Amino acid sequence: MTTKAYTKDYPRPQFVRDGWLNLNGEWSFRFDDENAGEREKWQERLAGTHTITVPYTYETQASGIGIEEFHSKVWYSKSVHIPKEAEGKKVILHFQAVDYFAKVWVNGVLAGSHQGGYAAFSFDITPYLAFGSDNVITVKAEDSDDCTQPRGKQRWTKDNFECFYVQTTGIWQTVWLEFVAEQRLDAVKMTSDIDRSTVSFDYRVHGLETAAGKVRLEAIVTLKGRPVKSVSLAIDRPRLTVEIDLVHEANGPWRKCLWSPQQPNLYDVEFNLYVDDKLVDKVFSYFGMRKVSIEKSKVLLNNVPVYQRLILDQGYWTESHLTPPNEEAIIADIDHILEMGYNGVRKHMKIEDARFLYWCDVKGLLVWSEMAATFEFHDRAVETFTKEWLEIVDQQYNHPSIITWVPFNESWGVPSILRDTRQQKFTEGIYHLTKSIDPYRPVITNDGWEHTVSDILTLHDYVETGDGFLSRYSGNKEAIVNKETTCNQWKYALADGYGYKGQPIIISEFGGIAFQSDKGWGYGHQVVTEEEFLDRFEGLTRAIKSVDYICGYCYTQLTDVQQEINGLLTEDRKPKVPLDKIKEINLN
Repeated sequence: MTTKAYTKDYPRPQFVRDGWLNLNGEWSFRFDDENAGEREKWQERLAGTHTITVPYTYETQASGIGIEEFHSKVWYSKSVHIPKEAEGKKVILHFQAVDYFAKVWVNGVLAGSHQGGYAAFSFDITPYLAFGSDNVITVKAEDSDDCTQPRGKQRWTKDNFECFYVQTTGIWQTVWLEFVAEQRLDAVKMTSDIDRSTVSFDYRVHGLETAAGKVRLEAIVTLKGRPVKSVSLAIDRPRLTVEIDLVHEANGPWRKCLWSPQQPNLYDVEFNLYVDDKLVDKVFSYFGMRKVSIEKSKVLLNNVPVYQRLILDQGYWTESHLTPPNEEAIIADIDHILEMGYNGVRKHMKIEDARFLYWCDVKGLLVWSEMAATFEFHDRAVETFTKEWLEIVDQQYNHPSIITWVPFNESWGVPSILRDTRQQKFTEGIYHLTKSIDPYRPVITNDGWEHTVSDILTLHDYVETGDGFLSRYSGNKEAIVNKETTCNQWKYALADGYGYKGQPIIISEFGGIAFQSDKGWGYGHQVVTEEEFLDRFEGLTRAIKSVDYICGYCYTQLTDVQQEINGLLTEDRKPKVPLDKIKEINLN
């Protein structure tokens, strides 16, 4: 089951148009270690030394290059034919992600630049094109080993170490063109309210000032092919909000149409923009009617407590690293998670491909969306982190599967947060900025320990046995939240100056069990047999579930990642133990 306008490999499935062109594939490529490119005008004619397969980075085997050593500046070039029939349209060049700073030229003319390795961005390149001809798109990507830029699990040294892996440099998600009208929708922010049976659409409309006539916007909502509501209104300003009542008697009680893991119902919506009754833009989207709230130390989904059984997922593949090899691989990972009895995923230190979130929406997998960390606290780190995080929250807002925002993890980037008031205030600021864009989802301010303001209190603990876990947590809630003891033998649950406010408590990292190997590491001693693994896994999982004040957990982790070999699956997605046995433990 998919949404009405699902198109395989479409890079932005929350906002679909018909007219688009995928630019993935072979591009000319060149390293620029001397930073000579702009001085020598490579933007006008790039003499490539390699051919690279976009969107895979040069560090990966999938790219066709497979050089893992760091190069801070790289160039790409591709000739693209723009059909004569497209003349009169605006041509938008989209990049789903380029790490870290991108400059883009079209036929030698600078079209724009963007900073941030995880947020999508785009440029209107119409003024620089020759229609009916070949046009050259050139990209310079600059990266660094600077720890004040959000980098997540990307190493900043020559070799991998601890839980940090080969860096990602340059284009690592889809590049594509879109052919649109001057008058068009730039975005629609969709907010459901299940208590009032409404959904609101916050429109951003482009080109109103040049419209030669009256502009009208129509929204048509359907559910599983059946009509629900249709509204039409004249518009005279670029931003406006419309609220729609979704009670639809003909289709039965609307409350059966909520989005949840058990029933991931999605409403299709078609947006049509007219100028003097001529259709100029058609966009397909979807939304889910669902609510996330917190009451009495519980997380509620649709006003009912939900026990979260999450798995940590870093989203790495052997041949393509951070880039999913294809859409089928995305679907397969989600299916594996569901097959093991998990109802959610903590997407760790990575902003994932929009298609991943789409399939989580469709299949009903809960998602914690987590920002890639910086690793130093500095004015520049505050600036770069804040700018990119706000872009990401805005871009991911409409996905019903996302139920939690996680801007910080384990005090990374804020290493002295326990006592440093500047670092504490930074996390408070990010919390409140996130809430200003999205007041409807919980925000976890420092996942793992040393929380400041946070809607959920999350704790990381890699104790090896269930008995060990119980000795630390059973009956010890007050001691932990009042900082009379640490939560995992070495970190306090809350930073100095912050008290427990009755938040839900979740063990958001545990386990990390690895089979015996000399090629990598896991947490604690490595196990030898399947029976030993399952005994330890079951003991820990059952211990967590038996503690009454804990309302969820997140197991580390879905797959092996390079030197970290503690996945339930190998890096090439082969199960280490029968998945039905994992499911039985999770569900019983």
